[in-house]
Amino acid sequence: MNKIFQIREDFTYAMIHDMKTPLSSIFTALYFLHSGRLDNKPETKEKYYTIAENEVDHLLTLTNKVLTLSKLESHKLEMNREDVPLEPMVENLTVKFTAKAQKPVRFTADLKAPAVYADKEYLEEILSNLIDNAIKYSKPEGVDIRIRSELNEKYTVVKVHDNGLGISEADQRTIFNKYERAAAGRKKNKNRPSGFGLGLNFVQQVMHAHEGKVFVSSIEGEFTEFALLFPR
Repeated sequence: MNKIFQIREDFTYAMIHDMKTPLSSIFTALYFLHSGRLDNKPETKEKYYTIAENEVDHLLTLTNKVLTLSKLESHKLEMNREDVPLEPMVENLTVKFTAKAQKPVRFTADLKAPAVYADKEYLEEILSNLIDNAIKYSKPEGVDIRIRSELNEKYTVVKVHDNGLGISEADQRTIFNKYERAAAGRKKNKNRPSGFGLGLNFVQQVMHAHEGKVFVSSIEGEFTEFALLFPR
């Protein structure tokens, strides 16, 4: 019971912390847009609209993750699988994250497997999670992200590799746990970004729903690589 109470407290702390900033940004943007001060400044006005839209998208993404995980754990969510071409999806993600990143991001792709038998929506979501983490846990001077796909006898394998900060062996044993990042945020570890701790658990749950697997390989200070194995 103490463990459950602590997890709930950690999650509540992380939720309030992570939602407070985007809500404050949305409030500020709407205040200036409603005030009329920007009516003669179209470029600044457009900037505030973009800020509000991005923050709303961020909040919706967090909300959808919580709802999706709840459905996955109660076995109420079905994967609508089809052959999903990888190249256009990777190109869209490359454009999206290159534009929104606050640091240089360089993408390369090597797609030996042209398609994956998966749910398109959730495939894009888990790839977004892995790319977002690669950027978040990287050095200020930038990050190189390589996305590869290949086939073996049983699986279509999609790999997301980065040259970021890496993950310690101890953390590799727990990063897929639900609320792991929330607990880290509660401890106020300044070296680790706070969050709900749902991203990698979401990836794992979606892969399980696909009857697939996810593995991580990493060396601190050198690289991290996630491998997604989808049954062919």
